[in-house]
Amino acid sequence: MARSKKKTLSRRDIVWISLSGLLGLALFFIVHHTSPPQNAPAVAETTSNRKLLESTSNRKLLESRESLYNNIYVYSTGADVSMTFGYNRRLYTESIYNTLDDRDMPVLYTRYMTASLIYPEKIHSILEIGFGGGRTAWYLHSFLPDVPVTSVELDPDVIALAHKYFGIRDEANFHVVQEDGRTFLSHTKDKYDIILIDAYRGPFVPFHLLTKEFYQSVKDHLADGGVVAQNIEPTTMLFDSAIATIRSVFPQLDFYVADQNVVTIAYEGNKLSKDDLLRKAGQRQDDLHVRYDLRSMLAQRRTVAPMDGTIDGNAKILTDDFAPVETLKAIESHNRKWQEP
Repeated sequence: MARSKKKTLSRRDIVWISLSGLLGLALFFIVHHTSPPQNAPAVAETTSNRKLLESTSNRKLLESRESLYNNIYVYSTGADVSMTFGYNRRLYTESIYNTLDDRDMPVLYTRYMTASLIYPEKIHSILEIGFGGGRTAWYLHSFLPDVPVTSVELDPDVIALAHKYFGIRDEANFHVVQEDGRTFLSHTKDKYDIILIDAYRGPFVPFHLLTKEFYQSVKDHLADGGVVAQNIEPTTMLFDSAIATIRSVFPQLDFYVADQNVVTIAYEGNKLSKDDLLRKAGQRQDDLHVRYDLRSMLAQRRTVAPMDGTIDGNAKILTDDFAPVETLKAIESHNRKWQEP
């Protein structure tokens, strides 16, 4: 597979955590948006060639909250509202809402998360892990109003702000659950045709949402023919391990290039050919009439990782590597908010 030349990363980018000697390797990913310092212009760079939040001069702080898990800032810039998380004197964009267009998805990679609509034969239910401002889940709900969409979000303040500022409303077949995503999977018996994983907190993803055991739980909650979509930041030094870990559970993996991000779609069964996907994309587009054309998205599909070089065949598969009784302790520990230095 292809990959890019590795970057030299500072300790702000990758945090290594030892869990009482029980966890051999704990992984945190760099945020899916590269974010500027708090006193610099805030630009969402993956927004379909459209610069949002272009400068601090016309950015207005609507509300800030210090929750149990995050330092949350909601800004408005013209018609756009953004939710950002503050960490280590930096702001990380979690969601952007165009108040003039309820079906707009300004952040480019979130559009490619919806390429997951192409794959299942039928769509009876959708699960999202990581709600943020709720715009991806709401987009799917708006075009599939008869399909139950469930989104799981750890932080109750994030949910409250999404309802207050991001056009989210209580409607039939749209459910938001306040809970850790892995904990939710551990007790629900429901299965889903599509599972979206987009759980970031500031610059990192908690390790317990990145391991083989987590992906196995995701797989166990997929209906027959179901798929899982996840955004993976390709410049992290542990990208190889991320791909190796997903592949250890799902035999099929497609990559969708979304500017500086890569959306992966994983599934079981036989590999779908380009012709199969074109046919399925056309049928689903004709049925749903979604805003971002599914057929056009296939132009960005790759069957190998879209980087220079090759994936390391010896990349470590990330595992919990500790007893099940310690899982809840690990989840609680790594969901806590990081302290400013």
